[in-house]
Amino acid sequence: MSTIAERAASAAGRTLKTDELLDELAAEREAEHAVSAPDLMADYEPGDDDPDMVPVHIAWLRVRKDVRGIAKREQYNGGGTRFNFRGVDTVVNTFGPVTLRHGVSVLPVEVDASYRDTTTSKGSKMRECTVRVSWLIVGPKGDTLSLQTQGEALDSADKGTAKAQSVALRVLLLTGGLTPTHDRDPDADRIERGNEAPARSAESYRDEILDRKTSQGRLQQIGYELGNLRMLKTKVQNETGGLETLDDLGRRIYVERSGGAA
Repeated sequence: MSTIAERAASAAGRTLKTDELLDELAAEREAEHAVSAPDLMADYEPGDDDPDMVPVHIAWLRVRKDVRGIAKREQYNGGGTRFNFRGVDTVVNTFGPVTLRHGVSVLPVEVDASYRDTTTSKGSKMRECTVRVSWLIVGPKGDTLSLQTQGEALDSADKGTAKAQSVALRVLLLTGGLTPTHDRDPDADRIERGNEAPARSAESYRDEILDRKTSQGRLQQIGYELGNLRMLKTKVQNETGGLETLDDLGRRIYVERSGGAA
């Protein structure tokens, strides 16, 4: 039996060389046996515990709907600075079970890292790591979304890269998930600046802290203001007549008004 290539060559009045014949024969056999890869999900029917087979953008939307919000409940307090934040463990612990329920995987596919040596204000040697991470969000059907985030971290040993990648992951989940904090919108307050606005006194801050009408949110904001003004260690006369720093006074009143829980 002649091959297609042989018949074509015969019609053209020529014969194929042995090498050409072998190549053509191998190509024909490969074409005969080549079949499209089977669709492993074609006959799949989700069980009770399996996610719905929806496109990745729908699955990610469902993740966002279930997460809803992550409050800033962790607090940094050091070097005269205090602020609330959402740590990577809190964020991952929130997103992890929800992504699992909806069949979504978050995978790092490329990490581009750079490093430099630096020192702290006290002279300690540190290693700064900055990473750019490319991520794939894989849906239950196997389709994907591509995203990219950056992270930065300082470390005195060998944990800088891991820390920076953790920051990049937190940024991905919070920004890619548009995850709200449910905090008061800072634009809700309108402040007019005067050309000669007088600086607030330590006593005025003390009075506001002690005022029962001052909310816990405002107490936290006062702490930020005092930190920026370098007044946290300023001593004032408290409600019992003793001397107490504004920082200690604010902390104590905050704890008292939160029922004893810091």
